[in-house]
Amino acid sequence: MIEIRDVRKSFGEKEVLKGISGKFVPGKTSLVIGTSGSGKTVLMKCMVGLLQPTSGHILYNGDIDYVNLEEKEKKEIRKEIGMLFQGAALFDSMSVEKNVMFPLNMFTSMTIKERLNRVNECLERVNLKGANKLMPSELSGGMKKRVGIARAIVMNPKYLFCDEPNSGLDPQTSILIDELIHEITEEFNITTIVNTHDMNSVIGIGDYILFLHKGEKAWEGDKHTVLRSDNQALNDFIFASKYLREIKVQLTK
Repeated sequence: MIEIRDVRKSFGEKEVLKGISGKFVPGKTSLVIGTSGSGKTVLMKCMVGLLQPTSGHILYNGDIDYVNLEEKEKKEIRKEIGMLFQGAALFDSMSVEKNVMFPLNMFTSMTIKERLNRVNECLERVNLKGANKLMPSELSGGMKKRVGIARAIVMNPKYLFCDEPNSGLDPQTSILIDELIHEITEEFNITTIVNTHDMNSVIGIGDYILFLHKGEKAWEGDKHTVLRSDNQALNDFIFASKYLREIKVQLTK
């Protein structure tokens, strides 16, 4: 579990995060949504340690305040974190196998055979069995994201952070990636946090949804309540398209 309490982040005189609180639990897919500039990327960077909050608390496992840990202790937490970056961020000069194996080479003392077995397990889990020797240039966008997911889970993380996992993908592939993230979250009881503005993701896998607006927490709920909210900022964000506005009208009849 990860809990954030009154997290604030300023850059000079500009306050980007204005006291954000929320709780992200294992086995549930949690989404942080909002328009560009709402603060969701800054919040994720604070949660994984890429930025230091100006104030507030980020609690791992209920009582470990990541904000106040020494660097050595933070590194131990980072070993339990998997990251799926926007665009997958694969190493172009490495094969699929070497990309997925990279964290194992960096952080474990496993034998070559053990590392290869673990890589094969993860590739099979994301439906890429036998793709070991392919290069990133030979992969479609969806395949790259699945390799990114395999690399993110190869260390058996407790926590999985996904930054715009559907960016650049067609709607059908986006749904497949969403379903894969959701399945892995439930299967391995991972605390998963996804930054997204994709409404298919919100409605499809949003077990918990945190909506940021102008650096503030404007709403929280889940996929079952998000379409019925009376929060104006949330409705403006969700029902931006004519098609979704029509759905809203039907729901309120």
